[in-house]
Order: sequence, then structure tokens, then C-alpha cells
Amino acid sequence: MLTNFQLAVAVTVVAAITYACRIAPFALLRGRGRMPLVGFLGDAMPLGVMIVLVAYTLDGVTMAPATWLPALAGIGATAGLHLWRRALGLSLIGGTAVYVAASLLLG
Repeated sequence: MLTNFQLAVAVTVVAAITYACRIAPFALLRGRGRMPLVGFLGDAMPLGVMIVLVAYTLDGVTMAPATWLPALAGIGATAGLHLWRRALGLSLIGGTAVYVAASLLLG
């Protein structure tokens, strides 16, 4: 069993590594021109994230309303928010919140 001090050290080390991994690409690419691969990934990743989330949402959906109604509500909310505001973050968070709320209400 870890002591409180050991746990605090472990959390601090993990947080520092996570921060370093997230900041490293920006630090390494600073001052360089826009590379074609990075530009392509910047353009393609939002759509890729949406496709993965839709696939994950639809995994395990059955004919039971408790499974397909939350999925339909979440996907509809995500699409509606994105068409309304064109903000990827808002669309993802809002659609996820609707999905979770509908799942909790129907589950």
C-alpha cells in the first residue's frame, strides 16, 4: 500500500510526463514552416475524431429503445450543434452530454 507521500509523488510524476508529452509537439515544431503532413492531420483529424465517436456510440446498439434512443439523441445533438455553431469542442461536449443524460434517463 502506498503512503500519501508516495501517492503524491506518483501523481506528480505522471502529471509531468503527460504535460511534457502534450507540449513536446508544439516545442519541437516552433519556428518551422507548416509541413504538409501536419497540415493534412490538422484538417483530417476533426473528422476522424467524429467518425470514431459515432462508431463507438453505435457499438452495441440493439433494437431496445434504451440503447438506440441515447445514440440517436447524441448523434443528432452533435450534428445540430455543429451545424449551428461550427465549433468542434462545443459539438463534442454537447453531444456527449446529451448521450450520457439520455443513457442515464433510459437506463
